Amino acid sequence: MTDHEYHELADALMLTIEEQIDDCDVDLDYESQSGILEIIFPDKSKIIINKQAPLHQVWVATKFNGHHFELQGEQWIDNRSGAEFWQFMSEAATKQAGAPIEWQHD
Repeated sequence: MTDHEYHELADALMLTIEEQIDDCDVDLDYESQSGILEIIFPDKSKIIINKQAPLHQVWVATKFNGHHFELQGEQWIDNRSGAEFWQFMSEAATKQAGAPIEWQHD
């Protein structure tokens, strides 16, 4: 994967989540700048997603732990647990919010 392809895919991943925040039943907010997306929960905790361009990874930090996702085929996979990004994000956000949150990949 080229650097250009990585940036396009990682930016699209973050934009997909940003677009879904406004439609979420949980009162979420977000801040996005310079390759970092902070999802802010009602209790003021955060999930932070940030691009790691030199490694072609997307890192996710929740209030419980951190994960490093790499593109394998067409899916972002956690290089530690093997979790798929969208499933992981739905589970992590649900746990952090204390209410169901389902992120959908376009």
